[in-house]
Amino acid sequence: MAKVKPIPEGMHTLTTQLSLDGASEAIELYKKAFGAEEIMRAPDPTGKKIWHAHLRIGDSTLFVNDIALEMGGRARTADLWIYLGDVDAAYQRATAAGLKAEMPPVDMFWGDRMSTVSDRWGNKFNIATHQKDLTPVEMQKGQDEFLAQMAKGKK
Repeated sequence: MAKVKPIPEGMHTLTTQLSLDGASEAIELYKKAFGAEEIMRAPDPTGKKIWHAHLRIGDSTLFVNDIALEMGGRARTADLWIYLGDVDAAYQRATAAGLKAEMPPVDMFWGDRMSTVSDRWGNKFNIATHQKDLTPVEMQKGQDEFLAQMAKGKK
């Protein structure tokens, strides 16, 4: 008998799951916004809700399902971080697909260029492209400059 892998092929140790009201709509939105690929979808017996859907965005998995109130389920929101090759193009694609613009792309002191969008269910997606590998000293200097700039803005 073949030994079963404890982590299924193509999966990572940690997988995000979004429970929301309108999983089919969310799946289509994530396809348009992030290029998500739908791996599988398991509808409930009525065919009206999604019990489980498996999406792939880049090399990562995202599970999406409708809330099953009859089973004690509830909506949950999440903050997600997505690294993509071109944050500016990804931000434009996400907002064109209908996600709400929260923060346009900006260079951050830790070496990423990032932006933030959100969906109608309250999930926040931080889209980033890593641009620079920094030493701890460079990152501390950047952080100090960032905090000084923030303090100036509060005056």
